[in-house]
Amino acid sequence: MPQLQDPLLIAGFEGWGNALNVSEGMVSFLIRELGAKRFARVNPDPFYRYDRSRPFVNVKEGILDEVSMPGGAFYVAEARACGRDIVVLRSEEPHLRWDYFMDLLFSLCQELGVVSIFTIGSMYDNVLHSDRIVSGMASDEALFSKIQQRQVIPITYQGPSAIHSIIHLKAQKRGFQSLSLWCHCPYYLEGTVHYGLLANLGNLLSFFGEFELNTQEMEHKWTKLNRQIQELIDGNPELQTMISEIRKSDVRTSWAGMKGTMKKSQKVIKLDDYISSR
Repeated sequence: MPQLQDPLLIAGFEGWGNALNVSEGMVSFLIRELGAKRFARVNPDPFYRYDRSRPFVNVKEGILDEVSMPGGAFYVAEARACGRDIVVLRSEEPHLRWDYFMDLLFSLCQELGVVSIFTIGSMYDNVLHSDRIVSGMASDEALFSKIQQRQVIPITYQGPSAIHSIIHLKAQKRGFQSLSLWCHCPYYLEGTVHYGLLANLGNLLSFFGEFELNTQEMEHKWTKLNRQIQELIDGNPELQTMISEIRKSDVRTSWAGMKGTMKKSQKVIKLDDYISSR
């Protein structure tokens, strides 16, 4: 068990709240950029249905080489120059036994000395690819005031929930400070990672968490990807019309955009069929 200094836990999940791979992509970026090391795994047996998330096998010339189970892992990065360490949870969203998952998560947090928990989510919304819209909810007035200062939109929402909300609820009951940030992704894009949202989210996390994070790599990737997206739009009148309608919409920058404004007949562009995001 690592010995940590004023640790912060940041959690991202594959699954329902991972539009354009922003949630899982953000924690993967943190692990890589901060040089985080794995120190614990999530036991998959109590939490995952293998018929929904099947083990991944690697067979080489008739020999079983590796079996990777669903689940997740905890990583730790020392950031002593900033006066705190960062714990990262990268995991699939559990299918089962969320209460038990919470008990183990918060027990681990207490043992590590974690007092603040941030969760990262992303969803499709009636927004443009050039937007960098983030919504959030905080556990206390001081943190809520900080997110408003950074133009994070307070969440007002009723509907199905991801595990992020349950973590937030349990954290408040157990006396942890918690923050949930949600990126709004353009519903007309699929098949890529939105590096612009990742860069913006990284800057927000480092500000709220009071640690340093270099997001220049993400900004560079977004500059290239944005140029490719714009070239695709410029050559497609149907896309131009759809984007013009979004610009006129009065529900942008609101969670209302996720609920009644998207039409099933509207075009969805799978970017990996057209461009490379590398």
